[in-house]
Amino acid sequence: MAYTSNPNIARVRMAAVTMVRHGASTHEVARHFGYNQSTVARWVTRADQEHIKGSSRLETISSRPHHHPRELAPELVAAIVAERRKYGRCAQVVQQSLCRQGLVVSLSSVKRTLDREGLLRKRGKWKRYRPHVERPLVTAPGDLVQTDTIHFIRYREETRYYVYTAIDLYTRFAHAAYVQRLSQRHSYGFILASERHAGFGFSTIQADNGTEFGRWFGDQLKAKDITLRHSRVHRPNDNAHIERFNRTLQDECLGRHPKPEHIPAMLKEYLQYYNYQRLHMGIDCRIPAELMQRS
Repeated sequence: MAYTSNPNIARVRMAAVTMVRHGASTHEVARHFGYNQSTVARWVTRADQEHIKGSSRLETISSRPHHHPRELAPELVAAIVAERRKYGRCAQVVQQSLCRQGLVVSLSSVKRTLDREGLLRKRGKWKRYRPHVERPLVTAPGDLVQTDTIHFIRYREETRYYVYTAIDLYTRFAHAAYVQRLSQRHSYGFILASERHAGFGFSTIQADNGTEFGRWFGDQLKAKDITLRHSRVHRPNDNAHIERFNRTLQDECLGRHPKPEHIPAMLKEYLQYYNYQRLHMGIDCRIPAELMQRS
């Protein structure tokens, strides 16, 4: 059957078949629709062979070939699928692993095979598009504030708890707060609290792509004339300042497994030291409070 790009042709075919089934001849139907009689006859034969009844469409048969002279051998396809299911690694790792086993295959072939077998994780259909926001030039306090979360897990009690963190790139003023669970509402409240503690307004907030920094969070910031900027996926260096602060906070204050009931007091004492006494190498061994006063 000839290929066509007409989006309505499936309905036309079935309408022709229905007319023939109701007693019209293939010649009459062909003249009515403007097709050759043999074409209409093939439509009717195909509908009968495929037992198509009660449908309003007779779809176009794909012109895609069933085989290709350079297609992968079934044994190689099985090896690709087995390697993926065994370790769950990405296509690049699967390809290199097979090459080490003496099975030479291109990366594109591995990706096509995994896609055909439904083993690729694809971008969600309804995932919200996030337009690119240019990184602002930091010339004053609040021009760019990076925020993130530290996750803590107590395996024996099977509990999780979190610490929100934020740092201003100009003054290096930092703020942190303990929460029992993450949510966009908690994220928004933390940013407002950080702004109050800093004593100056925020212009741009930069966060990673965590669910706690999603659409509702961005809309609430926009209502306060604050721009939300997301870092690139799997690019932690985009948030290098807050990642470094998280490490410092854990090394000098919280440790790796702090007790939840002690965290608020620990944060209060450490942030007072960090913002008003601690020399910061990122600002030429000055104290964040000194830059806050100058501004």
